[in-house]
Amino acid sequence: MKGYKAPSFQDRAAASSQAKEKALAKLKAAPQPDAAELAQRAQRRAEREALAEAKAAKARQAREDKQRLAEEKRAAAKQLEEEATAKANPPKRDEAELKAARDARYAARKSRK
Repeated sequence: MKGYKAPSFQDRAAASSQAKEKALAKLKAAPQPDAAELAQRAQRRAEREALAEAKAAKARQAREDKQRLAEEKRAAAKQLEEEATAKANPPKRDEAELKAARDARYAARKSRK
């Protein structure tokens, strides 16, 4: 019984070139599409691209709307925070304002008597 004989480089190169020639012959034998079919393919491709562009535009619009709403929420929250801070910490009055308010209270009390 003979042992296994590994193929040499020349054998492998010949097998590779035969496989390439066979694939090329098969490709050449395939029917070529006619002009009408090519036009249909181009039309379908254009339709797919238009649908993809519309989908991308819709997604972009949704993303922009979401971002705009988030910015509006942030602005509203900041406004509420500023109002709460202003209410919790009224502005400091200087001596003249305090004296004017005190004098007004005294005058109001005197006018009631």
